[in-house]
Amino acid sequence: MSTIDQTLRPVPQILVHEVQRPRQTRKWLDWVLTTDHKKIGIMYLVLTFVFFLMGGVEALMMRSQLAVPDNNLISGELYNELLTLHGTTMIFLFVVPVMAGFGNYFVPLMIGARDMAFPRLNALSFWLLLMGGIVFYASLFWHPPEAGWWSYPPLSSIQYSPSGGQDAWIFLIHLTGISSLVGAINFYVTIVNMRAPGMSWGRMPLFVWSILIYAVLLIIALPVVAAAVTMLLTDRHFGTHWFDPINHGSPVLWENLFWFFGHPEVYIMILPGFGMISEVLPVFARKPIFGYKAIAASTIVIAFLATLVWAHHLFTAPMPLVVLGFFMLSSFLIGIPTGIKIFNWTATLWRGSLVMTASMYFAIGFIIVFLIGGITGIFLATFPVDWQLNDTYFVVAHFHYVLMGGAVFTIMAGTYYWYPKMTGRLCSERLGKASFWVTFVGFNMTFFVQHALGLSGMPRRIYTYQPGMGWSTYNLISTIGSYILAFGILMSVYNFATSYRKGKVAGPDPWKGNTLEWFTTSPPPVNNFDVVPRVRSVEPMRDIRLEVEAQTGQLQKSGGSEQFARV
Repeated sequence: MSTIDQTLRPVPQILVHEVQRPRQTRKWLDWVLTTDHKKIGIMYLVLTFVFFLMGGVEALMMRSQLAVPDNNLISGELYNELLTLHGTTMIFLFVVPVMAGFGNYFVPLMIGARDMAFPRLNALSFWLLLMGGIVFYASLFWHPPEAGWWSYPPLSSIQYSPSGGQDAWIFLIHLTGISSLVGAINFYVTIVNMRAPGMSWGRMPLFVWSILIYAVLLIIALPVVAAAVTMLLTDRHFGTHWFDPINHGSPVLWENLFWFFGHPEVYIMILPGFGMISEVLPVFARKPIFGYKAIAASTIVIAFLATLVWAHHLFTAPMPLVVLGFFMLSSFLIGIPTGIKIFNWTATLWRGSLVMTASMYFAIGFIIVFLIGGITGIFLATFPVDWQLNDTYFVVAHFHYVLMGGAVFTIMAGTYYWYPKMTGRLCSERLGKASFWVTFVGFNMTFFVQHALGLSGMPRRIYTYQPGMGWSTYNLISTIGSYILAFGILMSVYNFATSYRKGKVAGPDPWKGNTLEWFTTSPPPVNNFDVVPRVRSVEPMRDIRLEVEAQTGQLQKSGGSEQFARV
């Protein structure tokens, strides 16, 4: 009898009853003390979405100030504080850890493991993240930091930022950095050592590949930024002068250390999103992913090149022409593996039997907006162009098209895709699609016109401007778009919240997925799997369905499939 035969043989009725029995509500203490990777993943997702909403409110306050010229809604000092809070929250408290949340929940399920390699270390990583957020936002009670999320000296020095808010920012970097570092080690060990029988490197899900590379980049980059913020802390309080030019220090040293971390950080934030898209598209295109090996290899190449291009953030710093040329050409090169992914995703959609779910809408929307961000990145990678556009709103627009397009759209696609697995319920497809269109329109209204603002000379980090500069209409459009964007995001948040209790029952495999997380119940039991099937290809669930259909002569239906067919 084959492994699949053994896996799918009749199960005693008492075991079926135990698996399908509604899960009882646990006390809050069970969540506090848990080492279950699924609960930790959910806590990650909930916490980071809370931070996401906080960062969104900060962004709306800034956009409200810039809606009209000579506005005095908020002061310049408060604007700088909001800018720092918003950028830091979105980078360190939302995008990076939310990817860890998805990884925590789904990597063990997708590789056929029963938990992460180090469950207690996994719990520690979550609580360190929470402590970092608390320490950072505690600065609201005395004086928040105002040197920007990159905290360039001398703005972050004790002379210009004497309050404890800047120290809170430093401690945030340390706490979230340790959180991400121990989490990355855990991901690496889990993926390398705990894959299901038959799951070779060439059969590993592309999302798991992206989390593996995400972990490796974190292990490489985090020690560098940890050293940098420690040096900044000693400059502020212990009499050193690492970044003080008056005492033979160098602010450019901070820029190099920070961006050696900061540019890999960009791909740390978006590579897991790429992996989500690589899981969503083939399921809803009803065909295998085009060029599996090319997509996996391009992920590795992107990670390698990401560590070589940090100085394109420093094109306006004093550097020899040959150095500028090297970083310009290496920045061009990173477009090649990224382009391979986009071509392969497009080929996956080509002539597929497309099923247009909310998840599919967000996945296709991601390809569009990220492509725009990539094209503008080629402009900025050309250093003579960057000399003209550096520190303008063109950079702000590019940055948000890459990061919000590369992260938020993919996070929404992944959440709609995996929500039934996490909760056992289906989201409202009608509300999800409406949320996509509102989000997509609001996003482009907000950020596309900012390219024109940058080309018109509007510098970033200004809190007001004079009338007659030619910026008023663009800023008003951008501000209106930001409120539309926020409403679109809130529609999805409302969808997730209400579907938890009112959504239709999903069943174990409502989408007819390809990977092993759909083999178990929704939500999965504590031990994930009673029996793990042997993996024979990159689409183990498709293999199982085909064999069952061959043995029974019947098309396999899953819970929620009738509702899915009407989407």
